[in-house]
Amino acid sequence: MASSFGTLFRITSFGESHGGAVGLVVDGCPPRLPLDLSAIQADLNRRRPGQSPITTPRQEADQVEILSGLVDGVTLGTPIAMVVRNKDQRPGDYGAMAQAFRPSHADATYQAKYGIQAPSGGGRASARETVARVAGGAVARQLLHHLHNIEVVAWVEQVHDIVASVDPLTVSTAQVDATMVRCPDLPVARSMISRIKAVGQEGDSLGGVVGCVARNCPAGLGMPVFDKLEADLAKAVMSLPATKGFEIGSGFAGTRLRGSEHNDPFLPTADGSIRTATNNSGGIQGGISNGEPIILKVAFKPTATIRKPQNTVDARGTPTVLAAKGRHDPCVLPRAVPMVEAMVALVLADHLLLQQGQCSLF
Repeated sequence: MASSFGTLFRITSFGESHGGAVGLVVDGCPPRLPLDLSAIQADLNRRRPGQSPITTPRQEADQVEILSGLVDGVTLGTPIAMVVRNKDQRPGDYGAMAQAFRPSHADATYQAKYGIQAPSGGGRASARETVARVAGGAVARQLLHHLHNIEVVAWVEQVHDIVASVDPLTVSTAQVDATMVRCPDLPVARSMISRIKAVGQEGDSLGGVVGCVARNCPAGLGMPVFDKLEADLAKAVMSLPATKGFEIGSGFAGTRLRGSEHNDPFLPTADGSIRTATNNSGGIQGGISNGEPIILKVAFKPTATIRKPQNTVDARGTPTVLAAKGRHDPCVLPRAVPMVEAMVALVLADHLLLQQGQCSLF
C-alpha cells in the first residue's frame, strides 16, 4: 500500500483512524531550516475534530510530538519524524458498519482490493490520516516562506449551492479563520453555517468547493511533459478524502471562451520577468509556473457517513439498511481548508527543490 508522497521533499504517513496514533516521516527537508513548532501545531489545530458546532464532535487535541530531525529548533537534514496520539477512539460506534458497507464510502472497494480492513473509522481511508499531511505541509510551508516568501491560503468558496465571492489576490488566513466555516465572505459564511447546522440535524451531509491560492511563487517550477505542475497539484489535492473535482485558473469555465478571450497577454517589464495582464492560466502555462498567483479549486462531495437510513449490503451481498452511528462531519469543507493548503505546499516545496537541483549548473 503506497503511503508516501513527493520526490525530493517526501512524506510517508502511517496510522489508522482508531489506532494508537497517526504520524509521518518527512524526508528531504534541507538542513539549517529554523522550524517553528508552534506553527505546525497551529495548522493541526485548524484541522482537528471537535473545533466547532459544524464539525465532528470527536475530541482530539492532536498534540504533535517531534521525535527526530531537529536540534534546538533547527533541521538537521535528516528524517523528521512526527507523531500524534489518538485519544478519543470509539471503535464500538462502528459495529454495524463492520458488517454493512457505507454507500459511497471506501468500505466496499477497500474490502474488494485487500480482503481485510480496519473495522472502525475507515482505517487508512479515514480523514484522520490527513493529520500527517497537515503536519508535513506545515514544514513545507515554512520552507517555502524561508526560500521565496511563498504563501499558500485556502478558503471555503462554496457549500451546497451557496457561493462566496473571494479575491484570491488579497484574501488572508486571518480573514478565512474569522468564521467557523472558514469562508472570508462574512454574510455568505453565515448562510453556510445555518445550512450546515440544519442539514446536520437531519442526519444528512453537504459538499462544496475549497479555493486556494499560492502567491509569490517563482516562474519555472514544473516540467513540460509528465510532471506538469498542475498535474502534480491535481494528484495531490485529489488524493484527499472526499475529493471529486479539480480546476486551475479558468477551469471548466474557460471552455466557454474563445482563444482571443482566454489568452493571457504578456506585459513588458523592466527586469525581464514574465508578467501577464490576466491570469486565466491560473499561474501555470505549459506545465510550468509563470510567476503569477497559482489559483485552484477542489470539489468535495458530501460526507458519505450519515445518520439517515440507507439501503446497502453486507460483505456477503445480503441487502440491509444502515443508519450510521459514530461522530462525523456534516460538511468536510471547514476542516479541508488546511488539508488543501498542506498538499499544495508539499507539491511546491518538492518542485522548488527539484528546480534548484536542475538549475544549479547554470
